[in-house]
This record gives sequence, C-alpha cells and structure tokens, in this order.
Amino acid sequence: MLKMLLSNVNAILDKIATINIKLLGEFMDAAKYIWMNGEFVAWDDAKVHVLSHTLHYGNGVIEGTKAYKTEKGYAIFRLNDHTKRLLESAKMTLIDIPYTVEELNAAQIELIKKNEFSGDNVYIRPFAFLGYGVMGVYHKDAPVETVLAAWEWGAYLGEEGLRKGIRLKIASMTRPANTSNMGKAKATANYLNSQMAKFEAIDCGYDEALLLDDQGYIAEASGACFFMVKDGELISPPNDNSLASITQKMVIEMAEDMGMKVTRRRITREEVYVADEAFLTGTAAEITPVAVVDAREIGSGSRGPITEKIQSTYFDIVFGRNKQYEHYLTYID
Repeated sequence: MLKMLLSNVNAILDKIATINIKLLGEFMDAAKYIWMNGEFVAWDDAKVHVLSHTLHYGNGVIEGTKAYKTEKGYAIFRLNDHTKRLLESAKMTLIDIPYTVEELNAAQIELIKKNEFSGDNVYIRPFAFLGYGVMGVYHKDAPVETVLAAWEWGAYLGEEGLRKGIRLKIASMTRPANTSNMGKAKATANYLNSQMAKFEAIDCGYDEALLLDDQGYIAEASGACFFMVKDGELISPPNDNSLASITQKMVIEMAEDMGMKVTRRRITREEVYVADEAFLTGTAAEITPVAVVDAREIGSGSRGPITEKIQSTYFDIVFGRNKQYEHYLTYID
C-alpha cells in the first residue's frame, strides 16, 4: 500500500514539474521598447484601458514574425508576408489599421534596432485591437490601436522537442467550422479554441494539441500546421479549415525543391497513427518533430530522417546560411 501511495505521489509530482517547465518556457523576457500607434514607448508603459473593446468582445488580430541572428546581423524572416497577412486579417474582421505594409515593415525593423537584442532568436508580435471609447457588440466607432512588440524567445516547444520530438494529443473539441467563424483570419477570438485544446493536452501529460475539423479530419495544432510523411511522400492538410500558414508554404517550397513528392489532402486520425514521420510547422514552432500521437509512437518514436533534413534546411535559411532562399530575409542594417 505504501509503495503504491509513493508511486502515485511521484507521478503527480512529475506531472506538476512537467507543467511548470512548460509554463516557464513560455514566459517572455521584457525588452526596452514597444511601438504603439506610431510611437516608441517603454515596455512597462505600454498600457491600455480595462474597458478596451477587444478585452470584452475579442475582436483583434495578431501576427507572429521572427528575426534570427545571422552572420550579417539580425534578419527578419518573410517580413512582408507576415505584415500583409496582418492587414488581410484586419480586413476580414472589419478592423481598419491606419498603416500600410511598408510603414509597418519599417517600424518592425526600427523596433529590432532600438531594443538592441543579443540572442539568437527574436519574436515579433504585430497586432491590432479595438481600444477604449465604445461598449457594446457593434464596434464600428471603436478606436483602432496598432502595436508592435518584440522579445527574445527560444524554442516554443522546447529545445529537446526540436531534437527528439514532442507528444501530441488529439483534442476532444474540434476546430470551429467555417460557417461559425472566420478561420482564415489570425484573430484573437479564434485562439480561445486553441487555448482550451492545449490546456487539455498538457493536463493529460502531452506537449501539444492536434485539432480535427468539424468533419473529423486533421485541421492543425493549437498554434501550428501539421505534416506527416508516408512512404517518402510529404502530406499536409489543405487550408480549408485552418490558417494559411507562411511556414507551411515555405516547407512545401523547400520540399519540392529537394525533389520530394508533396500532397495537400485531407488526413484522418488513423493515418496519423501509422505515419512514418510527423512534424509541426509555424513561426514559433519552427520545425518541431512529433514522436507520439495519442500514446502511439510515430515511426521510430523520434525525429525521422526526412523531418531532420527539412528542419536543418529551414534553419539554414532563417539563419542566412542558404543563398538560394536569402530573398526571404530582411536584414537589419
């Protein structure tokens, strides 16, 4: 009885430690400045009113962009694509951002310069939300606030996850159908679904959640896209019910240039269980191997050879070591 009790206590402590490590890994390091509505303000002074419209009704749009420390200094990966998607998300959700792509690009470059970062990775979070002044669901007259923040941030799912792979749990909830929300918008309200799915996954001892669509096919992870490998073929779901991912697009381009067969089609959960390899992609997730899905080992249960090849090629690109794709980098002078 005592042995069993100690075993249960140890299991609980291990679970708490795992959750704490995951939570600590997502805390951000404060930088010097945040860009707000055209002005640079001190990090601690970037504040909003508690009655800001988005805080109550959830209509805001976000982006995730990343800068890497190359031999030539910091370079932002696919800056223009991310900024363009921010403005497209805003248009979808009826938020009128009063800045052009060019203006926001220039502000992000200046933000990196002013913060004088020194680490290998800098995460950039452009976003827009509805501020203080109007209450009620109808938001037309609510003021639009546009913000750019940046901070040093390591591997989203852990350095060990990049090397050995992570554990995925298919969530009990599905990604909302296209008839009930605007899934193509990178909108803040859409991420409540992701939050609940990821909490469930971590609470069950996994690292990340994988969501199905309303038809039962693989949609995406809580904050990343999904790929699997079967018999040398790289397969990823269509973006029918998921965000159109810039990193996903990059991986497809890379793989095709390597001569791999790439297919976009619906994927069932059963196919995932018997895949040879699997990995997630995203600005924060980068290329993260998947070792386990729902207690089933994927392939060898660790990073597979094709995943490793794609991962190493991706990091060569973002760190400026691959001249073929250097046009995707915006260097910070």
